[in-house]
Amino acid sequence: MIFDFEPGDKVFNIANKDWGIGQVQSIIKGKVTVNFQNVGKKVINMDNIELKKINESN
Repeated sequence: MIFDFEPGDKVFNIANKDWGIGQVQSIIKGKVTVNFQNVGKKVINMDNIELKKINESN
């Protein structure tokens, strides 16, 4: 599976927007570690949870 994320990207969890904006820390074997504003560090299994990248050029 190919992800459209790299460390440093800003993302949010579509199902849990109250987590706030997160910053991708690492991507290892289908798992993305993200540090979110409101809930801290989470390890996301991309097979189960959809993250949306925030386009900072807007």
